[in-house]
Amino acid sequence: MTDGGRLAGRVALVTGGGRGLGLAVAERFGREGARVAIAELDGDRAREAAAALGEGGLGIQCDVARADDVERAFDACLERFGRLDILVNNAAVVGPAVKHFLEIDEATWDLVLDANLKGHFLCTARAARHMVEQGAGVIINTSSGGASRAHRGMVAYDAAKGGVEAFTRAVALDLAPYGVRCVCIVPGLMETSEQGPAAEQRARATAATVPLGRQGTGTDIAGAAVFLAGEDAAYLTGSCIYVDGGVLSQQRSPQVETFPVERFPRLGRLA
Repeated sequence: MTDGGRLAGRVALVTGGGRGLGLAVAERFGREGARVAIAELDGDRAREAAAALGEGGLGIQCDVARADDVERAFDACLERFGRLDILVNNAAVVGPAVKHFLEIDEATWDLVLDANLKGHFLCTARAARHMVEQGAGVIINTSSGGASRAHRGMVAYDAAKGGVEAFTRAVALDLAPYGVRCVCIVPGLMETSEQGPAAEQRARATAATVPLGRQGTGTDIAGAAVFLAGEDAAYLTGSCIYVDGGVLSQQRSPQVETFPVERFPRLGRLA
C-alpha cells in the first residue's frame, strides 16, 4: 500500500481476490493507497495474496454463496479497518458451467447460479447496509459478454451473468438516494494461465478475433476498477463498462467479415 494514490484512505473488499482478475484488482487498489480485504474460497491463497499487500492487506476464507461466510468476511474487514468504501464482486465459477443445455442437471444449475449470482446478492446486501449508514460507497460487479451474447454450452453461466447486469441496474436505483453507486465491469477475452504450444495457438486465434488485436489482461480490468471506484466516476451508476477490446461492438468475427482488416488503408501501424 502507498500513502498517496487515487484510492488513498479507502477500504475495499475484493471477492475472489486471491487469483486472476480479482488479484490484479486487489494489487492495483493497494498501489493506489487502499487497504484491501481479499475474500477467497481458498483461505491460504487469500492470506498469501493479502500478505503481499503488507499491513494494508487482509486475507479471509469465504464462500460467497454462504450467508454465514459472507457475514464473517465483512465483520472481519470492518473489525480490522473500521469502514468499507468499495466492494468488488469478482468471485465466480466457470469450469462446472461448461455443459450442453441437454446435459445440465439441477445441481450444476444451482452451483453456477449460487456462485455467480447469489454471491453478488449476499455480498452486496451486506456491503449496502454499511455503506448506507456511512452515506457513501461503490459496488463493482463483474459480468461477462455472455450476459448479452450467448456462449455455446454455457446456459447457466450466461443466465447468471445476465442476472448480474439486471441486478446492477436495479441495485443502482435503490441505493442512489443513499449516496451509494453500483456499476459493472464486463471483461472480454482475457489471457489465461494455460501454457504450451496448444495454448499459445488458442491465444493467437482468440486475439485475432479482438478489434484491438490482443487478449485482455488483469491490468486492463484493474484500471477500469480504479476508475469506477474513484471520484472521476462519481456521476456513474447503473452502468456496465465493457473492457473487451471492442469484441461486443463487432457484428461479425474477422474470419467472416465483409470488409476485413487486410483491405484497410496501409497507414500507421498497418503500413
